[in-house]
Amino acid sequence: MEDYLQGCRAALQESQPLHVVLGNEACDLDSMVSALALAFYLAKTTEAEDVFVPVLNINRSELPLRGDNVFLLQKFHIPESLLIFRDEIDLHALHQAGQLTLILVDHHVLSKSDAALEEAVAEVLDHRPIEQKRCPPCHVSVELVGSCATLVTERILQGAPEILDRQTAALLHGTIVLDCVNMDLKIGKATLKDKNYVEKLEALFPDLPKRNDIFDSLQKAKFDVSGLTTEQMLRKDQKTIFRQGIKMAISAIYMDLEAFLQRSGLIADLHAFCQAHSYDVLVAMTIFFNTHNEPVRQLAVFCPHAALRMTICEVLEHSHSPSLKLTLTPSPHPNLQAYLQGNTQVSRKKLLPLLQEALSAYFDSMTSPSGQPETVDVSREQVDKELDRAGTSLIPGLSQDEEEPPLPPTPMNSLVDECPLDQGLPKLSAEAIFEKCSQISLSQSSTASMSKK
Repeated sequence: MEDYLQGCRAALQESQPLHVVLGNEACDLDSMVSALALAFYLAKTTEAEDVFVPVLNINRSELPLRGDNVFLLQKFHIPESLLIFRDEIDLHALHQAGQLTLILVDHHVLSKSDAALEEAVAEVLDHRPIEQKRCPPCHVSVELVGSCATLVTERILQGAPEILDRQTAALLHGTIVLDCVNMDLKIGKATLKDKNYVEKLEALFPDLPKRNDIFDSLQKAKFDVSGLTTEQMLRKDQKTIFRQGIKMAISAIYMDLEAFLQRSGLIADLHAFCQAHSYDVLVAMTIFFNTHNEPVRQLAVFCPHAALRMTICEVLEHSHSPSLKLTLTPSPHPNLQAYLQGNTQVSRKKLLPLLQEALSAYFDSMTSPSGQPETVDVSREQVDKELDRAGTSLIPGLSQDEEEPPLPPTPMNSLVDECPLDQGLPKLSAEAIFEKCSQISLSQSSTASMSKK
């Protein structure tokens, strides 16, 4: 694999037709590994002089935000310098020059910005229900399995098993194990085909890491933010709310709030982040497990505009449906309000409607006779009506957990705007995994308490 990728970098320096294997815009582990392995297979098995290169559908600067991707590459000695990222190849220029053929893997719908590349798509390999039909000669292969890497493994083992080396097998094996939640039958993500191909890889390469070991390592890497800058932490798992000219970022941060607030130069970093992305408000929700394996959530609201910050904090403090059970905690700066969140069941998904309501309350206060912010007790029905009336847009950031499904999910098919792609298998995100672990932890705590009684 390493030698092959070295050749791909060299191919970019030459003016020649390219067959690009393109993963989805989330560039989750499944998308990355599927693109690498499928391009490797096609390059090894195509008799013609065609050049196949895998392209990761993000900018190179975004790779550190995907801890599990970085971990797997490092563990199996794939230098990041050999990978080709979206900002390092001009697909549109290649297409205009008649030198581009696209193979889509782990998605089958191009984003609006790539709509012009549609006619270059020659093949699709995906594990989601079809949302967009294609006419021949485009070959479409879709099967609803837990991981797209399973379909790539099947393609290799059925077509040319002799080309499979341990390095490529290890990438595929770790990806399938992660996507299928360690093949846990209780979770139900793994299909029979996923299970069969994990076993085939293990039979071919008996020295592959044990499933539990690689799964635990990848899960830990997804949550690890120790090597990230403050900006990278905020971007890693972020959503955006935009209403009437106010833009709010909501970031999930996987560490203790106290440790986060003690980061050197934090306030300057928060100011710089908001200024660079035109955010008026930044809400950070920290989530982690304490030493007793209990879920912990904390909140921080950063906003230089005092009236807006007060309104948001008052709505959050006075909300009864749901009640966050907030307790003020020391803050390093007047523009930042910090809280311990007593109700750990209120996830970011449940927090979003309250933040929407807070923006409504702020705009109402600007037109009220007193000119004072109005605190609102929020009910679910009120929020739903408000959202329908206002037509507020939620702009997804790097996180793919819009619905926070009850099971640990696999990544989104594609970040195509307004495309209902969540009808297939659920998506995998760090916060969704946290939610599942929280439910298990709380359930075990309740069971233990009852048994003591």
